[in-house]
Order: sequence, then structure tokens, then C-alpha cells
Amino acid sequence: MRDAEWAAVREVIPKPAWAEGRGGRPEEYCHRDILDAIRYVVDNGVKWPALPADYPPWKAVHRFFTRWRKQGLIGEFHDRLRAAMREAQGRDAEPTAGAIDSQSVKGTSTVEAATSGYDGGKKIKGRKRHIVVDTLGLILAVMVTPASTGDRDAAQGLLSQASRRHHRLRRVWADSGYTGMLVGWCATVLNLILTIIRRSDSHKGFVVLPKRWIVERTFAWLTRSRRLARDYERLPASSEAMNLWSMTMVMTRRLGRRHRRTGPAPARAPIPAQRAA
Repeated sequence: MRDAEWAAVREVIPKPAWAEGRGGRPEEYCHRDILDAIRYVVDNGVKWPALPADYPPWKAVHRFFTRWRKQGLIGEFHDRLRAAMREAQGRDAEPTAGAIDSQSVKGTSTVEAATSGYDGGKKIKGRKRHIVVDTLGLILAVMVTPASTGDRDAAQGLLSQASRRHHRLRRVWADSGYTGMLVGWCATVLNLILTIIRRSDSHKGFVVLPKRWIVERTFAWLTRSRRLARDYERLPASSEAMNLWSMTMVMTRRLGRRHRRTGPAPARAPIPAQRAA
């Protein structure tokens, strides 16, 4: 991270217990170095032991990644960044509308067979990412399932999670894969309006559909991270954490650029006095 990017996000990083005087052993490595190492893995898709020597030892970085995943700190960090991004765009921190979709990706040999499946429609063996995003394309909820899981089956748990965490969420747009009883279930159980946006049969080729393009753009942002080009994680929870880490990179870079534009102007160096002739 650049200095402007770090200055924009350092205050939203969850504070460890020892830093607030609540006990525990102080961490050995700087948070900025640890975060940079995790971002390097996500962005470049390398194995953990392949971290360059400039970063902290890979085992320490992996322990940090695992601890944040188990304690839900990566989700807290991600949500704070999303709130800051929305407020920077003049929006309320909590969204009222969003979009849902899924993406099937191939799995590698490291993916457990019990958490993998075959998507007959996309002809992909691996896992499926289900996300709900707001109208800015920022993730509200993410779930990773076997690729054989239907969109409607996963949507119940995913939309329940999004509705529980974002109490102002009232409308979600989706494609025709979410039709059926799910629409009525969302209205009855979640008090949520699920609007289906269908593709017209008269259109041929690629067509940009209203609202649906937002979540498709988010998948494009995520797949810029090489770690997400395929699913390499043994556990679905680790795969979900990787999606959140990738999204934090998108948000921190934007906040860093905004911080550079709106931050205080750097002090100019004094002009040396000219010598007398």
C-alpha cells in the first residue's frame, strides 16, 4: 500500500486486544506488512510459502489470515471500508437496494471433494460464488458452495444473511435463475422485494441489462485477483475470505486516491537564499 492508501485505512483496521489494554501478547509484525503480504498472495495468486523474503515469514502471515477468518475480523474490516466508500460517494453507510448473482469457477486439486460439484449449465467442476452487492457494486454478503448448488437454494441463506446484517435492505435485483417460490419467500419471510430482470428474446448477442450489470462488474473486479481465477482453497470459508480480501483491495485503492486528492497539501521545502555576488 502507498502511504496515502495506508493513511486512509489504518483507522478502520480492527484493534487487537493488546493494543487496547485488554490483555494478550503483542503481535510480532506490523499490521501494514502483514496486510501487504496477504494482498500480495491474493493479487498474484502465489502459494503461501512463495511469499518474497521482503514480507514477514509466510507462516506468520497465514496464521494472521486464519485468525482473522475465524474471528470474523476480515468481515468487520471489509464492512468498515464499505461504509467509508459509501459515505465518500455521498451515500448512507447502510444500503437499501442491491443485486444478487453467482459465478462458477474451476476448482483445483486442493479443493476438498465434499465441497466441490459440477455445474451442468456452465459445464464447470468446482465451486460457485454467490454474492449480494449494493448499487455501487460493493459486496454485502458472500457465500461459496459446490458448483452443483442451485442459485435459488443458495439464495435463501445468502439473502437471509444480507437482510440480517443490513436492516435497511428492501429491494434486490436478480436474473431469471432466481424465479419461482423464492420471490414470494423473500416478501413473506425477509420483507424483501426480489425483482427479476429478464433478458428479451428479441435481443441477440451481449446486452447490458439494467441493474444486473452492477453485480457482473463486481465479478470482473474480483477476477482481477489471480488467486480468484480458480478456487485454490481447501475450505469454503477461506474462499469467502479471499473474496473479501480482494474487495478490500479495490476499496482501499479508491480511498487512497481520494485521500491524495482531498488531503492536506504537502509542505514545500524552503527556498535556499542566494549567495551575494
